[in-house]
Amino acid sequence: MITPFRLFVVVLLLAIAGLQARLWTGQGSFAHVNGLGEKVSLRSAENDSRRGRNAVLKAEIVDLKQGLEAVEDIARSELGMIKKGETFFLIVED
Repeated sequence: MITPFRLFVVVLLLAIAGLQARLWTGQGSFAHVNGLGEKVSLRSAENDSRRGRNAVLKAEIVDLKQGLEAVEDIARSELGMIKKGETFFLIVED
C-alpha cells in the first residue's frame, strides 16, 4: 500500500526532475542562454563597425552640405572636371 507520504515524495521527485530537465534542455536552458550571448556579442561587434562607417558618411554629408571643396574634389576625381585656365595631362602607362 502506498502511503500519502510516499506519494508526496514521488510527486515531489517528479516535479524536481521536470524542473531540472527544463533547466538543462530547451528554451531558456543554460546552453540556449549561452548561444544567445554569443549572438549578442557578434551583433555588438557588427554594430560597432557600422557606427564607425556611419560616422565617416555623416562627416562626408556635412562636408558636402557646407563647402564646395568636397563637391569640386568629387567632380575632379570621378567626373574629370577641368577649370578654365587649367591644362589637362593624360599620362598613359605601358
